[in-house]
Amino acid sequence: MSLNRREMLRLGAAGAGGLILSSAAMSQALPGVLLPKATGTTSPLAPVPAQPIAAPAAPIGIDAQLFARAKAALDQHRIWARDSIGIADFSKESREARFHVVNLQNGTVESHLVAHGRGSDPAHSGFLQRFSNDFGSYATSEGTYVTDEYYHGKYGLSLRVRGLDWTNNNAEPRAIVIHNAWYAEPEMIAQHGMLGRSEGCFAMPRKSQYEVMRKLAGGRMIYADKLA
Repeated sequence: MSLNRREMLRLGAAGAGGLILSSAAMSQALPGVLLPKATGTTSPLAPVPAQPIAAPAAPIGIDAQLFARAKAALDQHRIWARDSIGIADFSKESREARFHVVNLQNGTVESHLVAHGRGSDPAHSGFLQRFSNDFGSYATSEGTYVTDEYYHGKYGLSLRVRGLDWTNNNAEPRAIVIHNAWYAEPEMIAQHGMLGRSEGCFAMPRKSQYEVMRKLAGGRMIYADKLA
């Protein structure tokens, strides 16, 4: 029997209502599956963003403040040879390797023994007590130096230095140089607990002297200082 038009419309409306009710029921039964809610938190499986690694303030073994002073002196005096520098840390006692040769290209450091002047340590304590630029002081001078020419003197092959600051500008006429000395050899530490004293020169063990001269000759900088 065929349905009339009014009956078809009634059955169609009822079917649509049933579909709406079914969808609502499913939505209530499975809310987490059909309609997941955003929580705003990062997934525990999400990769952790890479963190930048801060570059060290100074090469290993050198005080950061002292290294910053040396770099500032290098720029202030416009020293053209900038591949390697020497830093003498007279905050340390003479038994320690306190003369550092720093390769500025790769950050490596070689450290050596160096004596200070007897006028800088009158009591021979092993610690530098004071600096002086005066003639006849026999003391170590602080400040910026550049290496000059080789010569043969009392201690054999030696290397002259020039002082660039008012605190060490008498270095050349005072004959302040890099040389080796018997009182700067490691055996002195074994016997006396400290090195002997120079007259203001950078006196080193013979082996160290040649290594230092080879890397710092030719107008390279040496910075000597003591942190308070």
